[in-house]
Amino acid sequence: MKSIVFIISALALFYLLGVALLYFLQRNLLFYPVPAVDGIARETISFNNDAISLHGWVLNPDKQKALVYFGGNAEDITDNIPLFEELFENYTVYLINYRGYGKSQGTPTEAALFSDAIAIYDQIMEQHSSISLMGRSLGSGVAVYLASKRDIYQLFLLTPYDSIAEVAKTHYPYFPISYLIKDRFESVAYAAQLKASILILAAEFDQVVPVKHAERLRDRLTRSKVSYHLIAGAEHNNITAFPRYREIIRAFINRAE
Repeated sequence: MKSIVFIISALALFYLLGVALLYFLQRNLLFYPVPAVDGIARETISFNNDAISLHGWVLNPDKQKALVYFGGNAEDITDNIPLFEELFENYTVYLINYRGYGKSQGTPTEAALFSDAIAIYDQIMEQHSSISLMGRSLGSGVAVYLASKRDIYQLFLLTPYDSIAEVAKTHYPYFPISYLIKDRFESVAYAAQLKASILILAAEFDQVVPVKHAERLRDRLTRSKVSYHLIAGAEHNNITAFPRYREIIRAFINRAE
């Protein structure tokens, strides 16, 4: 009997330890700040928000249309430069590191990233006839939030989710995620406010953000014209390498022009 009580107590202790680790380390699991990158031969730009300086690059400057990119949680956004210069040749593209990423100051949180997105938009809006957004993975939540608050022309969502809380439940089904998570990124809560033309690209074998989460977001976008595509054979981190990915984006851009 004592051995059974001991086993149960030990299991309970390990479970509570797991809960504590998830709670206190959750931002380390969600945000993976990348180091600063030097030697990028592109125009640099900085934005200030709440005394925090955000650093990034500008591609194809001085175009009437603009695209702001919000990357994944561990993404070096400069890796996109060749692809974006090709796909968005008629757009000025802004690649801006999140707080705490690269040379950007501060610490990333949901509230901070949302605030920074609004500040970036407001500081460039008068320079362009229209502003579009692309959000990848974590960045899809930032893009959806911004699109719900400002006038957006096109919204490109790559491996998006309904909410980070729901994705966390998928990965940690035995923990009370709803009570633990701080940065929820509830894209579904803003979905009904979106009016932009939206492209969603999901990866068939996505193990990071399973397809069901992209589909749930798609189904809540009731006021928008949504084009949804599942890239066959793709995974979360290699979807951009598929020719179909580029073809779909190019077709979506051409339809809007």
